[in-house]
Amino acid sequence: MGSNVPECLAGYVGFLRKGVVPVMINPAVQADAVHKLMEAYKPDFIFRPVTSVSDGKYELIPLKSHPRDLYERLAVILTTSGSTGSPKFVRLSYENLESNVRSIIQYLGMDASHRAITTLPMTYSYGLSIIHSHLLAGGSLVLTEASLVDRKFWDLVKTAEPTNFGGVPFIYEMLKKLRFSRMNLPSLKYLTQAGGHLSADLVKEFREICAEKGIQFFVMYGQTEATARMAYMPREKLQGREESIGIAIPGGEFFLTDEEGAVITSSETPGELCYRGKNVSLGYAECREDLARGDDNHGVLRTGDVAKTDTEGFYYVVGRKKRFLKIFGNILVPN
Repeated sequence: MGSNVPECLAGYVGFLRKGVVPVMINPAVQADAVHKLMEAYKPDFIFRPVTSVSDGKYELIPLKSHPRDLYERLAVILTTSGSTGSPKFVRLSYENLESNVRSIIQYLGMDASHRAITTLPMTYSYGLSIIHSHLLAGGSLVLTEASLVDRKFWDLVKTAEPTNFGGVPFIYEMLKKLRFSRMNLPSLKYLTQAGGHLSADLVKEFREICAEKGIQFFVMYGQTEATARMAYMPREKLQGREESIGIAIPGGEFFLTDEEGAVITSSETPGELCYRGKNVSLGYAECREDLARGDDNHGVLRTGDVAKTDTEGFYYVVGRKKRFLKIFGNILVPN
């Protein structure tokens, strides 16, 4: 499951309410990869579109049942590797989801007037985070599978009048090519960015565009291992700090450690970026048996990013302990 359609969203919410743990799989994953995932995780049901009809109906197919051996607080498992079909998933608890959503609602000042249009798949932690935050805030969602280069998307923006728009760096690069600065979209009040590093030039450009249009622009940082978001830049502090990921979200805490694991207390000294908060995931899973595991992380995440702070406490990511490239939400390891 994982398409941005009402039936899929209704199924997902229903599963969470009933304590059924969904394995979120991008629809773009190839059939052989899905088969391998099924072998690894041995699902009790499959929730999928009915292929014989074209009106968006979904069906719940029962499979061979297995012992109820899941960790009692486990809510959902999400992949960190986009649409590659990797068996490695992140285990998220109900507390992880609620903690992160309440922090997001607080720093964005969200309420029932907020309406987001989907720009990312719900199988992606950032896309799912947008859905969670709007639902808990009492807001609304405009669900669409259309891309930014599709005229249908912009027609929907004009007719449904969303107030919120979220995107990864690629989306902001597309917005620039589409000349977002010339668009007349009066309903938009909030733009959020996460899912990778956005160049300082683009941050500056969109900060200025949003200021002219009366739109609040938030730059954020996160990982699926921390239920999507760990940091945000207060928008009034963004100017002159376009390279910064900002500060920890409400309820969270950052700290840096050196190669021996000692905490770094001085500014401008690089170290591994670590995060402490209730939104830190339970840990990883690679098979059904791992879903019975409890909390391996105990609220602390070593991000693998190398960062430093300035004298005012704003964080800057300056490198990565293990090099990788992330394109369109997919992780690629260079040769």
